[in-house]
Amino acid sequence: MRVLITGGAGFIGAHLASALHGQGHHVRVLDDLSAGDPTGLIAGVNFTRGDVRDIPKLWTLLQGVDVVYHLAARVSVPASVLYPHEYNDVNVGGTVALLEACRDVGVRRVVLASSATVYGDQPEQPVGETMLPRPAAPYAVSKVAAELYLFNIGQLAGFETVALRIFNAYGPGQPLPPVHAPVIPQFVKQIMGRGSVVIFGNGGQTRDFVYIDDVVDALARAAEAPDVDRQIINVGSGEETSLDALVAQIGATVGEKPSVLYNRETSGGIQRLVAGLAKAERLLHYRAATQLADGLRKLIELDPRFRQSD
Repeated sequence: MRVLITGGAGFIGAHLASALHGQGHHVRVLDDLSAGDPTGLIAGVNFTRGDVRDIPKLWTLLQGVDVVYHLAARVSVPASVLYPHEYNDVNVGGTVALLEACRDVGVRRVVLASSATVYGDQPEQPVGETMLPRPAAPYAVSKVAAELYLFNIGQLAGFETVALRIFNAYGPGQPLPPVHAPVIPQFVKQIMGRGSVVIFGNGGQTRDFVYIDDVVDALARAAEAPDVDRQIINVGSGEETSLDALVAQIGATVGEKPSVLYNRETSGGIQRLVAGLAKAERLLHYRAATQLADGLRKLIELDPRFRQSD
């Protein structure tokens, strides 16, 4: 199978590219390197630097491609509040440009990496794919729009489409920017450095943390699974974990007693979020294989930033 991964030099994309190449597929990657790092790609993966809105470049890269994984996006929820025009331009405009190119070239299937943030605050947990989205930030709005364009253009043009709503992915190689860092690598860094962990809100807010290998497994299955055309499918662990419990688990994993500071004047965002996985089990035969404790241990063992000295 010939595959193009947009945003393929990013955290999820690089892991996916490695896995697909290891399975014998021919993998091409397009990334503008606004957040990605091509040094994370293994030998044998064909990398091109470029913008997902560049349709002529897409025409070239899509020649002979069977399946496209669309991961290219701006992904910071707080930054989207400051720069909604940019998030709309890249996340929505880039999706439409890619879909036009897929239509023109004749791609068989497009798999969109959507986000669990589209759910927002829901009255019931776990969240299921039939629940009405309640996006609370421009990033989440852009993902809802991308899903709608995906299904609409795919249906009109005659190619298959599927959107995976990915929950809080974590694992080795996840970027740790100076601002708006993902919660798990940030907490690991702070606890291992014997600093204070800052939690916005009361620490009781919950998330579904899913290890990168499980995310990649679901994405790989989505390329060839039958009966998934125009389907939205959750990808998570199915486990609901509070931030307080996460801090305690990291502390136990690294052998440190965390110091926690609560900023109760700043919202911690969505109060509860955990994936309902019945649809993923039925359509993808997907089941998360990595418990949080095991995933944290793998992260610390495999990521050179967190390896403990003897």
